[in-house]
Amino acid sequence: MKDVDCLIIGGGAAGLTAAVYLARFRRRIEVVDGGTSRLLQIPTSHNYPGYRSGIHGNDILSRLRAQAEEYDVPVRPTVVEWLRREEDGSFTAGAGELLWHARSVILATGVVDVEPAFADVKQAVAKGCLRYCPVCDGFEASGRSVGVIGHGKGGLGEAAFVSHFASGVTLYTLDEAIDPDPDERARLDRTKVQVVHEPVAGLSLAEGGGMCIELRSGQRHCVDIVYAALGTTVNSGLAQLLGARQTAKGELLVDEHMQTSVDGLYAAGDIVAGLNQITVAQGQAAIAATAIHNRLNAWHD
Repeated sequence: MKDVDCLIIGGGAAGLTAAVYLARFRRRIEVVDGGTSRLLQIPTSHNYPGYRSGIHGNDILSRLRAQAEEYDVPVRPTVVEWLRREEDGSFTAGAGELLWHARSVILATGVVDVEPAFADVKQAVAKGCLRYCPVCDGFEASGRSVGVIGHGKGGLGEAAFVSHFASGVTLYTLDEAIDPDPDERARLDRTKVQVVHEPVAGLSLAEGGGMCIELRSGQRHCVDIVYAALGTTVNSGLAQLLGARQTAKGELLVDEHMQTSVDGLYAAGDIVAGLNQITVAQGQAAIAATAIHNRLNAWHD
């Protein structure tokens, strides 16, 4: 069994940032990484600070890994299967035959985007034709036609948001009818979002660029960009095992030190309720790591 001051579960932007901070605090740590960071899906990030021409998500991840390596941070490529809090307030975690005993834990396991179940999804994301986050890249939709696909009126908020940038926005549904209430209808009118009530049957890359949306009747609409507003799956199962407080969507609720409702269990990144952004995740990681360092110091006072 490996004994550490902090076990960091998740090796994306949040987990690796926390690792660098804790390593520089001279703490015994280990990162357990399942290799599914959402950074790997980002073709180019144009709002990550310091890169005037943008930076590929994989490049961000590579730089963070290299920085962690400078401090000899061990990164274990596996998935933690269970997490238990012991009577003395410490934690035990396991992955197959691997075991860790940790005085604190940071969960940085993030979320998984719900993809539309159509062919060419990966290729469309790589080309920037299919996107998930208008906060990240709405600017790149400036002056372009956009389709937003959700369940019923689930994509209404995202459609209204991206209308600030796009030349035109149309809201589509995969299944249930789009039935906005009077306030929502007024918002659609105000933002000039068009609504197509017939459900979407298919989605594909257009030959000349952009995306084609096929309705159940066979009618096809072509747009420059499609935003999938289908939600995310939050990887908070380990926290749920310990009874950590969460939102209805499974996002973790934390205090000002990024500690969950379970003493000694911290969280950072998209798994936390709030704005899902790389820079936010890194800020949360810095807060959590510093809080853990101070907590461990207090134990020795």
